[in-house]
Amino acid sequence: MRPPNAAAAPARNVAQHIASLDGIRACAVMLVFVAHAGLKGRVPGEFGVTVFFFLSGYLITTLLRIEHERTGSISFRAFYLRRVLRIFPPFYLVLGAATLLWLVHALPAPYPRFSWDGVLSQVFFLSNYYIVLHGWWDGHAQGTWIFWSLAVEEHFYLLFPLVYLLLLRFVPSRHRQALVLAGLCGLVLAWRLVLVFALGAGKDRTYVATDTRIDSILFGCILAILANPVLDRVRIGDNALRFVWVPLAAVGLLLSFAVRNPHFQETTAYTIQGICLFPLFIAAVRLADWGPFRLLNWRAISFVGVLSYSIYLLHPTVLWTVNPLPVPGIVQALIALAATLAIAYGIYVVVEKPSARLRRRLSRVLIPQRPPAPAPPPEAVAVASR
Repeated sequence: MRPPNAAAAPARNVAQHIASLDGIRACAVMLVFVAHAGLKGRVPGEFGVTVFFFLSGYLITTLLRIEHERTGSISFRAFYLRRVLRIFPPFYLVLGAATLLWLVHALPAPYPRFSWDGVLSQVFFLSNYYIVLHGWWDGHAQGTWIFWSLAVEEHFYLLFPLVYLLLLRFVPSRHRQALVLAGLCGLVLAWRLVLVFALGAGKDRTYVATDTRIDSILFGCILAILANPVLDRVRIGDNALRFVWVPLAAVGLLLSFAVRNPHFQETTAYTIQGICLFPLFIAAVRLADWGPFRLLNWRAISFVGVLSYSIYLLHPTVLWTVNPLPVPGIVQALIALAATLAIAYGIYVVVEKPSARLRRRLSRVLIPQRPPAPAPPPEAVAVASR
């Protein structure tokens, strides 16, 4: 899993699949699940969403960067087709099933008021701003409020390829590209501070809105551009990662969880967490056989990461469904987890795998190859499954 001489040279012989990234997905989705299963406030489930955002930015930018280095261009048609085939089939399947069960009262009460605005906001990936205006529980099926994070990601997918292409054209230095994105992250933090301290905005405004959470994705983009552990010479030694940067990142994350001041949590905590994820992601790829990062590569954990998208979509509705069962909360959580994993696996086999095959086939057709280009790095395949 670890590239040879990773600290000194670009990775050119990594495996076709980076299990560590699936392990990160698994940890993130289980943080969210456990928090929603009754430990919210004691388990940082919101941080799980931040990890998903960071990972999305890292993977998407890595794919775009590899494509540009291979072909000299970026195919917008291929990019959006990949996103549609990856995101839409499971999303609309779960949304449709949950909404149908809601409308026929097959889910446990209470039943939110039906609202076409609420349902359409989910259909068109605007549910995060619908939540800001109307709250979490109105206008959509039980459990589907979690789709707000998909809205943030879709807004990013819609805009970022053009932003990145402009950066490639007008800011050729990768260091300067990273500085531009870091500046955008700083502006988002400043905007959160204005909203909270000057305009009195509540937590929902800064937690779910795209304009206040997009920096969590942009931090991942910066890692992909400037210090990509798959593509770049990351000038940090392994021992420095193990004994300096990873511990510092862990301390920073713990502080971001421990400081419970709501204004801090609504503004600066997201920025601290995004910065702390840099060394952790680098170490997860570079030091995949070391200490806690070895767990990320266990086959069972990695497979949960493969199912993580469907698990994320499903689990609140499943938890809501089992909530009335006359059994202890821990038993409810275990039943919900088993049901969620079973349904997610079914979606993976019936929907996600066929979509992935079609995505790969169409990508080969739609992305032109530039002759006589140098041989493409084999690590391109390492992230293509995203």
